[in-house]
Amino acid sequence: MVIAGKLIEISIIVLSLAAGFISFYILSDLSKKQKKRQIDELTSKLVNFVIFIWIGKIILNFSIFIKDPLAILAYPSDSDSFYIAVLFTAIILAYKSIRKKMKVPAFMESFLHVFLIASFLYEFIQLVWNDNTYAFGYLILLAVLLVLFFLTRERLAASLTIMVMLIGWSAGVLVLTLIQPFVTVFGYIMEPWFLIVFFIINISIIIFKMKLDRQGTEDI
Repeated sequence: MVIAGKLIEISIIVLSLAAGFISFYILSDLSKKQKKRQIDELTSKLVNFVIFIWIGKIILNFSIFIKDPLAILAYPSDSDSFYIAVLFTAIILAYKSIRKKMKVPAFMESFLHVFLIASFLYEFIQLVWNDNTYAFGYLILLAVLLVLFFLTRERLAASLTIMVMLIGWSAGVLVLTLIQPFVTVFGYIMEPWFLIVFFIINISIIIFKMKLDRQGTEDI
């Protein structure tokens, strides 16, 4: 039963992410070539993220891993592993931004599209199918963010749209953690301290990238 439940949970996540990618491909104003490039980049980062979660699980259970490497497979990935994966991903994005190997605002805008759609479907399934009433608050927040995202992405610069979404998401989830027992993102519990750190890191990356772009323009 435990294995079956885990497989169902993974299937729901995969289905939700697939819906996010399909929505991005259909609704994005980018050219087909740009869409494909962004989807490839998002897929690559998603695979890396899963690997980072496993690395996080090994780090957190290192003594067990040393004694019996295969035993680590029996340990579920907890929120701490998720936080470590986010940290590693943020470091990679910062590095690529500094080295000018990635247009971070464009990537983040594509990521937000996929993330918001996938999260909305995931929480909807949790509410309707699994009768998880705690998903309702986050579902409402995601609905509001989705409306704002599609209304502002053509009216505001990509960097500004991203900042609006990050502020809205971080503040919204933080408020939810204060009024209900817990809030989860794809099954991982969100702690208030993580939300604050996540917000600061992402905003710092975007602001730093904007400063680099501004300096590059002034040097021309």
